[in-house]
Amino acid sequence: MRVRGIEMASKDCVKVAVRVRPFNKRERDAGSRCVISMTSNNISIQDPRNPQNSRTFTFNCTYWSHSGFSRNKDGLFVPEEAGGRYADQTSVFLDLGQGILDNALQGYNATLLAYGQTGSGKSYSMVGYGPNKGLIPTLCERLFQSIRSMQDSRQCQVVDLLSKSNRSAGGLRVREDQQRGFYVEGLRRVPCDSAVQVEQLMEQGTRTRTTAATHMNANSSRSHMLIIVQLKQIFSKECITKQSNIFLVDLAGSERQRSSGSEADRLKEGTAINLSLTTLGNVISALADMALGKKVVHIPYRDSVLTKLLQSALGGNSRTVMIATLSPADICYEESLSTLRYAERAKRIQNKAVVNESPTERLVKELKAENAKLLVRLSRLGQEGRKADDETKELRRLLTHNELQIRAIQTLWEQHLQEALKDWETQYATITQERRMMQMHPYIMNINEDAQLSGVVKLFIQEGEWDIGLADNSPRALSIRGLGIQEKHAVFSNQQRRVSITPVSGSKVIVNGVSVSKRIELQHLDRLVLGSNTTYLFIGFPSDRSGEDWSRYDYDYFQSELAEAEGFHIQSLCEDQGHRPHHPDPSLLAVFYDYIKLMPMVTEANQMSKELKKGVEFKLEIKNLAMSDSKGHDLEKDIAVRVTSVESKQVWMWSKAKFVNRKFLMEEVYQQQVEGGEGADRAPLPRDRDPFWDPLEPLHLGSAHLWLQSVAFRIPLEEQVEVVGPEGTEEAILQTQLVPCSPMGLPLGEDDILIDPSELLGKRLDFQLVLDQCCGLRWVKEARNRGVQIGFRVFDCPQPLYTPAMWHNVNPLLDHRVQFTALKTSQELLSYLQSNALVLELWGLQEGSSELISCMDGLKMTQEDSIIIDKISASEHSTAENGGSDLSSSLRALHQDLEQLRNVNAALRKENSTLREQLNSARNGVENNRGRQERRSSLRPSCDAEFAKALKVFYHSMTSVRGQLQRLRRHKPSEEADLLGFRLFVDEHTYLLKDFSEQLEQCVTTLKQDVAAVVRRKREKSGIWS
Repeated sequence: MRVRGIEMASKDCVKVAVRVRPFNKRERDAGSRCVISMTSNNISIQDPRNPQNSRTFTFNCTYWSHSGFSRNKDGLFVPEEAGGRYADQTSVFLDLGQGILDNALQGYNATLLAYGQTGSGKSYSMVGYGPNKGLIPTLCERLFQSIRSMQDSRQCQVVDLLSKSNRSAGGLRVREDQQRGFYVEGLRRVPCDSAVQVEQLMEQGTRTRTTAATHMNANSSRSHMLIIVQLKQIFSKECITKQSNIFLVDLAGSERQRSSGSEADRLKEGTAINLSLTTLGNVISALADMALGKKVVHIPYRDSVLTKLLQSALGGNSRTVMIATLSPADICYEESLSTLRYAERAKRIQNKAVVNESPTERLVKELKAENAKLLVRLSRLGQEGRKADDETKELRRLLTHNELQIRAIQTLWEQHLQEALKDWETQYATITQERRMMQMHPYIMNINEDAQLSGVVKLFIQEGEWDIGLADNSPRALSIRGLGIQEKHAVFSNQQRRVSITPVSGSKVIVNGVSVSKRIELQHLDRLVLGSNTTYLFIGFPSDRSGEDWSRYDYDYFQSELAEAEGFHIQSLCEDQGHRPHHPDPSLLAVFYDYIKLMPMVTEANQMSKELKKGVEFKLEIKNLAMSDSKGHDLEKDIAVRVTSVESKQVWMWSKAKFVNRKFLMEEVYQQQVEGGEGADRAPLPRDRDPFWDPLEPLHLGSAHLWLQSVAFRIPLEEQVEVVGPEGTEEAILQTQLVPCSPMGLPLGEDDILIDPSELLGKRLDFQLVLDQCCGLRWVKEARNRGVQIGFRVFDCPQPLYTPAMWHNVNPLLDHRVQFTALKTSQELLSYLQSNALVLELWGLQEGSSELISCMDGLKMTQEDSIIIDKISASEHSTAENGGSDLSSSLRALHQDLEQLRNVNAALRKENSTLREQLNSARNGVENNRGRQERRSSLRPSCDAEFAKALKVFYHSMTSVRGQLQRLRRHKPSEEADLLGFRLFVDEHTYLLKDFSEQLEQCVTTLKQDVAAVVRRKREKSGIWS
């Protein structure tokens, strides 16, 4: 479905279109659910965790490309039915690209921006794949069709951001001109006279971009692509020139960190790409506020290179269209919602577009006159002998700039075209040679996270032996770049139509997810990882290629294969959490794909640490994998990175957001080191600016659950609870007690045990939490200079409480006792005690880290120094106390009434004397009845005590049963187990299950027997106690 908005020429507001793509393979395999719907030009997105929460946005154009399509015989994706809702590439171009082209031909600057997360379909919409051409190639074709249909002489130029010559380390400089605005100095302009030449230039730019990304150790999805098509129309009769710049911008992936993993970092934003997208958002927000009439002091165009170059497109001299692309999958909800909010702000921006026309001859005269003035100023400076080097340099730069402008205006188009013919011939010969080699020899081709950059680099393995690595000084060397690549990394051998690879000692080579250290023969479509993360697909001899689809071997396939080799895959993750692998939880899928995405980044960070001799190791962990809240519900899973100092054993835990930021900062440090060379003298980074270091903080090691039901029955509990780490490891054993007590802290006896917890309602409840000892601390076993603290929070306590720090001891005695009091027990507290556990958090301390301190703000204490919980009942109690003074006055009035009643009572005594004889006659019957009442009152406490005793025995026995159940849940076979190992596992599991069932059966049987005995005694005396 495509819904068109207002025509472009009617206003100069930024037009915003949104396109929803189909599920990709990853989302289909995961059974993802579509959370986006579209009606007219409205688009709605539903929160998968809360279906009632839905947001609706309105845009100029909306495109439904998620479903309702098929592929025709030419390979084009078209609607399944005529007039169907599916929006194909042609319909998107007619709405967006045609308007861009029409405005450019009229002399307006025009801009097309593509925005969205990586993999959301930006490149498909902008460039396209195969016969499904995107906006850019279709626009170029229509542009040259328009040129050929016109009689006037028109000129078209493509401005390529990537020069063929060696680039400076800092890249090209962005300068500002009073007339041109911001521009990139030193760009290479290549004249074109056909759309084919434009496409070839784009291929060349893509190749250079891929190579540059590899050399810079950059991630392609974190780079912007900017193509500028310059259209100059010369009207010879009118002596008028119209010049239009068409900006075609594919922005970097707009990944948004999940809120659970985001945190502030002490260091700056780690990458210019992140900064540029943030700045672009700030510019859009400021312009949107201005359009709404708000006062805006500053628009931060100058804060990034990207916003400088896009100044005319946003709020300037341009007619602009933004296409925002979305994934409809539930696992991409947060990223899609962020994109929609971004686009919502952008549609408010208003531009001020004008036709760019100027008299050509007058411009030449003005430039010549300005040059003459500059020459006079230069000669005057020379005669006066002033030392004005800076001013002289600036004047000479302006002079050179003006001369180039004059030469460009006066040079004929045909001359430009002739100068470019040599380049075309060289490029054509290179492309032809590559295609010929592909039909003759096996080769490896690069696989990139950005699908547009995959398959760009091809290294041919001709007959004989070929060294692959950094070295390029040998005619039989294949030169590659990347982290962890050695001078001579491996040797390819092509002998008798068999290709093999032999790693050089110390180099890292992975084939199909498995690390290899000796010669291995390669098969067609084998996957290679060289160094940290340089990925290639091996393409065998032409006779081995049977026409299979190579596209499934994308970047995600490589990383999933590596993860599976490490024992981490979606099936095992779902089984660990009790989910069916075919219907995994969306949160688990999000964690799985975060893990896959971060794997290569962690590998690269480890390699940079090794080469820079930082002495730290990085390891991915799944946060909260085996953790639950106080009700026993699983906590939301997330990815964290464990950072360990090899020498000092110090440990940090970084969130995903923090690690990604630090990774880019590490790349900056690494690149500076590479550019400086090994022998360069470079001062070490100050520790507070080192991305590999952080101040030490307490680490959350794991949690234990101490269930609180016994407090509701006023039954004392003594239990050993296991502290389980985020990934299910046993971190320690805690010896704990829950002791119901009196206000003075004295333990209650068996006579105080309750059968019905509701008897506590409205009454005071006191109990103590006792932490006796922590045994088997794995954290301290690893390094004796460490310590621990235990943290906990009960019911409505505003802040957690912590035990004193215990250092250098694997089995520290805690001897920590805290008393809690509910002055009037509420139903909320009673429900909490019956259904919740007290979560005891184990925190690890290191030398140099601060200790955790209990914050007592907001806590109320009793006179006995007990912490008051259940604040609502406490406030009611204090209100009752405040009302006591009012009751004292009423009490005095009651005393007066009492005196009157005494007088009445004296009169009644006389009347009672007459009845005394009647009472004496009935005395025998009364005595018998009193005996029955005494026996009844003595029987009920006896039965209550027996019930309480039976419940206490049952509760204590169920504690051990619960521990056995936890052991069963954690009991899993080893990843390296063979058939014999699995048999042993089955035997052990059978024994544990049998033991569990016997314990459970014994607990229930004992309870039944005890209750039956009490009921039997009750029935025997049913005449007394009914």
